[in-house]
Amino acid sequence: QVQLVESGGGLVQAGGSLRLSCAASGRTFSTYSMGWFRQAPGKEREFVAAITWNGGRTYYVDSVKGRFTISRDNAKNTVYLQMNSLKPEDTAAYYCAASSHGPSTILTMAPSYGYWGQGTAVTVSS
Repeated sequence: QVQLVESGGGLVQAGGSLRLSCAASGRTFSTYSMGWFRQAPGKEREFVAAITWNGGRTYYVDSVKGRFTISRDNAKNTVYLQMNSLKPEDTAAYYCAASSHGPSTILTMAPSYGYWGQGTAVTVSS
């Protein structure tokens, strides 16, 4: 099992940057594919980015390509989401997730992930 704790959310002006972190417990972090999702008020949870076990592959939803970067440090049991050029439409609660369904697999569907953090709020003002 793995437990996930996100941090780094906050209030930022449009065009600004934030870096989200997701710290994982357990000694098997490197065996999990990781993902970031977000959920805006009144909307369904949306896939944002995913990364394989060694960071060799990443994938992004079109709306964040070129602005967000997912990365991981297996020595620190942490996955990151660097968010640049933030827009008001990026406002949401951001969740990290872990999947044991194949460390080399990019997963974009929420049901594929068995472990979730509690979320961290990001608000982008115009």
